[in-house]
Amino acid sequence: QVQLVESGGGLVQPGGSLRLSCVASGVTFRMYDMGWYRQAPGNQRELVAHITSGGSTTYVDSLKGRFTISRDNDKNTMYLQMNSLKPEDTAVYYCKAVPLWNPAGYWGQGTQVTVSS
Repeated sequence: QVQLVESGGGLVQPGGSLRLSCVASGVTFRMYDMGWYRQAPGNQRELVAHITSGGSTTYVDSLKGRFTISRDNDKNTMYLQMNSLKPEDTAVYYCKAVPLWNPAGYWGQGTQVTVSS
């Protein structure tokens, strides 16, 4: 059974930083492409960043330079380092695991990030 558990969210002031983690179980983690998505109230879920099984990364253009995605295959964990946070980064952040044989992938339950003074 695939399980993805996000953590690291919380309340942070504008300009602050957070590091999100997504721990995967029930998967051969190194074989999965992984991604971070976010959904703000009233908005659709959107891609934040993506990392392939081989470690190649892509980002939404507007977030380049502030967010960094990474993975540690030994720990079955993906990370999202978020710096210079802005109020518009407030959202629930979700991780997604996508194997080649199941393009629909699997979702975590999400972690709330709130950027406010």
